[in-house]
This record gives sequence, C-alpha cells and structure tokens, in this order.
Amino acid sequence: MRFATALSLILLLGLARAVGADNVRGLEQLDFRQVVKEGKGKVFPAVVFIKCVREDMQRGEKQSQEVAGSGVLISPDGEILSNWHVVDKATEVRCLLYDGQAYAAKVLGSDKDTDVALLKLQLPPGAPPLPCAVLGDSTQLTEGDFVMAMGAPWGLSRSVSIGIISCTRRYLPGASEYSIWLQTDAAISPGNSGGPLVNIRGEVIGLNTRGMMSGGGDMGFTIPIEVARDVSGQIRANGRMDWGWTGLQLQPLRDFNKNVYFPFTNGVMVAETDPESPARRAGVQAGDRLVSLNGDAVNGITQEDIPNLNRRLGLLTKGTAARLGLVRQNQALNVEVTPRAKGRVEGEQLDCPRWDFTVKAINQFDNPDLYFQRKEGVFIYGVRFPGNAAAAGLAGQDILLKLDGHEVNNLTEVKQAHEQALAHVADKHRVLVSLLRNGELRQLVLDFSRNHEKE
Repeated sequence: MRFATALSLILLLGLARAVGADNVRGLEQLDFRQVVKEGKGKVFPAVVFIKCVREDMQRGEKQSQEVAGSGVLISPDGEILSNWHVVDKATEVRCLLYDGQAYAAKVLGSDKDTDVALLKLQLPPGAPPLPCAVLGDSTQLTEGDFVMAMGAPWGLSRSVSIGIISCTRRYLPGASEYSIWLQTDAAISPGNSGGPLVNIRGEVIGLNTRGMMSGGGDMGFTIPIEVARDVSGQIRANGRMDWGWTGLQLQPLRDFNKNVYFPFTNGVMVAETDPESPARRAGVQAGDRLVSLNGDAVNGITQEDIPNLNRRLGLLTKGTAARLGLVRQNQALNVEVTPRAKGRVEGEQLDCPRWDFTVKAINQFDNPDLYFQRKEGVFIYGVRFPGNAAAAGLAGQDILLKLDGHEVNNLTEVKQAHEQALAHVADKHRVLVSLLRNGELRQLVLDFSRNHEKE
C-alpha cells in the first residue's frame, strides 16, 4: 500500500508539471491511466513496424541481412520518420501499419550524423488518408516530465512503455556532433529504434534511438524532435541531407573532461580547424574565440552547448559567406567563411568474389586515419574466412595502391581489375597486390585459384 501511495504521488507531481500550474486544481481527480490512454491513443495508430533487407559487407562478402525497427507516420500521405541505422543500405523496406495493412516504402533520404531517416509509403492510387502523429516541442521538456516510448521491440507487435525524462541535455561522446540527446528511463529495446517518444498530450517529442542493454537498463536515449524536423525538412526540400562544412572544431569554455577552463564568460573556443577546410583557408586559428555568427551571439560554456552550435554552422547556406566574430589575443576581428557541402560521410562499398574481400572508398569523416595517409583511394573493408584474401595475408584497413602494377584510386578501377582477373582465371589465378598498412608499403600475392563459396 505504501508503494502504491508513493507511486500515485509521483505520478501526480509529474502530471502537475505536464499540465501546468493553472490546471493543478482538481488534479487529484485525474486518473493517470486515463491520461496515458488518451495520450497513447493519439499516436499509437501512427506507429509503424519496419522490416528491411539490407546488404552487409563487413565479413568480406555481400550478405543479405534482415533487420527490424520502428517509425512514426507524420503525414496522411505516408511520410514516416525513423532512424538512419534502421534503413541504412536497405534494398527492400516493408512497413506494417496499425490496422494490419502492409506497404513497401521508399527511403527518401537519411542522415548518418543525426541517425534520422525519412521514408514514404508506396500507397496505391486513391488510398484513404492515414492516421498521423502531431510533432511537439522538446525544448519545453524538463527533468521529471512523463513520457511514453512506443515502437515494436524485438520485432514484436507494438508496445508502449512509460517513464520520465531523466535528462534534457545529455551529451554522448562520439554521437553528439549535431544533436544533444533526451535521456529517459522509459524502456527502449532493440526494435524500438525509430519509434516515437510521446508526451502525455499525445505529441511526438523525440525518436527513440539507443537503449542500455546491460548495467543500467533504465537508460534510453532519444533524438529531440527539433533535430528530426530540421533533417526531414532538408531531405524533403533537397532530396538529401547535406550539411554545410566549415572545418571548425569547437571547445567549450569550461571543458571538464580535458580539465581546461578559459577565463571568459561568452563565446566558444576554436580548438582546431580541419586541413584544407573553409575555416582554415579563411584564416581562423586554433585559440581564437568565436563570439558571433552572422551578427548573432555564440556561446559554448559546457560541452552540452557544442552540438547545437555545430548544427547552426551545419545549416548555414552552402556557398554563401558567413560572418564570424572572433577575438584573438584580446583583439576583435571579423572573418568571412564560406561553407561548402559536407558531402558523403561514408564511402561506397564493393564486393570482390573469389578474391574473398570487400573494399570501401576512403572518406575523411568515416576513416580520418586512412584519409590522413591517402586523400583518395580504397581500402579493404572486410576479409572472408576462410578465403583467398585471408590466406594471402590481406587484412581489413589495408589501403590498396596497385593491382598487378596498375594503380587503383577508386572503386571503379578495382571493379575493372577484378572483372578482368576473373575473366582470365583459367590462365592466370594470381594477382600482385601493393598496399599500405599502418604507413608501411607491402606487396602480397593473392592466389584466387580456389573457389571457397563452392567448396
């Protein structure tokens, strides 16, 4: 009884915060179950179960893999918000709706940097409007607000879990370039990815993306709906999400992790500029303090402020000069930086059967260590076991330089060399591979006389 009473008090406090002080009177008469039921009823019909078939080349050969996730309908004509990692490299996408209808879907665009994807159901002509969810405002959330996580966990039918917002501004190292995260203790399991996080008013305030499967099982992370709205809007307008890139690397004024504290109360520090970036070419230097962007104040006090600043920079108009207000050695100066398109953040892939390895194009954002060694080229992405590449001593991350004395700088040249080799396998079944491994030049002989797939 004491537990039930305490739980009721907690629920009432959460509801009071959610409905506002003006509506607190008479709150004790509210049935929390009814509030949850009404909020769920507004969004549950818009929750979509997504099943994808995608190509995977990490093991040295092209493999088909079935994955499942969730999404939420945001328009009557079938637009769906989901996660990038749910539909990444998908060759087939099928969606199951609340009423049991199933449709194929097209990926209109996706963004690896924010893990957001926009899909569109392939509806038949004359199909009736579909139920869709209302997008809310996650900036109004506070810790303790009640939320519901919806989706299709573990590939099962739809479910809803209840919890609170544990943190409204969670910074996750390596996963927070453009977006801070909402943390919740509502259960988020595999398969919930891409499903909506919903407030008790029945508004979508985030996309469920990450859950903790060990240790603290009550930690889930959600993409704020404002970020998903920005990305989906860009995809809808341009057919893809292509961030603007300046090459600025920002550091907060109070950097607890690095134990560095700058004696300023405004602005954000420039930690470094990327080589050959617009910022470096414009003369921005490490140690500069950025205080304004196109006349608007810029502040990065703690690391939680950095993702939103990166997003502001990333949404600048590409090809148009932006005015940066800087302070360098106590001297104010203005610099114009022209962002360029960031472009692909992951290289394309190629399967090389019989050679028993896959290759991938080097990309400065996905493979910065390899890009440092070679600005253009391809590397071995996966090696099949057992296989001819493994027997020859080839390994993942090897940068290919030459095949039988012919330079290879892109996937097309590797494909041509591979096709030519297989066309003459009866006469010649060895190829000399020149490669770069950890900065060291090597030559290995790849014997592909065996066909491991048929053995």
